[in-house]
Amino acid sequence: MSLPEQLLLSDLLRRQVRCDQGLERGAGVLAWMHPPVHRLLGWASRPSAFAQKRLVWRLDQLRGLGEQEVFVKGEPAETDAATLERLPTLMDAALTGADDVPLGLVADAAVELRSGRILHYLVSRSDPRLPGSSRWRLSPDRIVDQQPGRVFTALRGLDDLPVARASVRQKLLRRSQRWKEQVQQVGGRVEERLEGWLEEPPWPEALREEIPWPERDPRDRYPNDPYPDERYTSDRDESDPLEDWPEEEQPEEPPEPTRQPPLEEPAPRRDRYRGREPREADDPWI
Repeated sequence: MSLPEQLLLSDLLRRQVRCDQGLERGAGVLAWMHPPVHRLLGWASRPSAFAQKRLVWRLDQLRGLGEQEVFVKGEPAETDAATLERLPTLMDAALTGADDVPLGLVADAAVELRSGRILHYLVSRSDPRLPGSSRWRLSPDRIVDQQPGRVFTALRGLDDLPVARASVRQKLLRRSQRWKEQVQQVGGRVEERLEGWLEEPPWPEALREEIPWPERDPRDRYPNDPYPDERYTSDRDESDPLEDWPEEEQPEEPPEPTRQPPLEEPAPRRDRYRGREPREADDPWI
């Protein structure tokens, strides 16, 4: 079973140890390291939940990694919990920045399995046992001094370190900051373009003409015209475009109607019975 080139210390401690005889030797509980040179020597497991005995395994005894188990070869060294607590370690040490400002806790370490060299530490801002919390990568050369339980650096904040794993909150903060910068960039471009429009003259210099347009050749306006001679001739340019237009025939006005004399009222009919009595013979209806 092949081993990876590097491994996180937390992945090594959370697995059950199984020896070459097929026996379970408990889960890893503590790292055995040498802090002055930033090197991991091995780790310790707890075979029983009630006993104080601890089993210490060297890093070169590691033979394979499973999903939930670590396979080792050889016999471990037995010790007790009190002795292991006196071993120096940087795990769970408080990280201090410039001016003794607390920055977080050393939560994990990336280890090169072939040599045991610690490539970098992982720093947590809050309790490292919280799931989904952020991790920042701290290289050993950034450490100024170290004491039991404390690590001193010259950092102004955790933002000076590269992010190894970002939490949901950290991702939202970084994304919102990136959106804010993009909006500021777009706003600056719009403002610069608007100021340029306000400062520019109403017409570009190339469109300003020193000679009045009627005195220039009209063919200069359309240099790609395929029919310049037929479209622009001197005769048509100088003549009136409405000169050859046919005149419309005006319709003849109708003659004025003759005025008829007003009708005269008929003369009053004379009474044929004036001066005498009418007779029956004179009545045409009798």
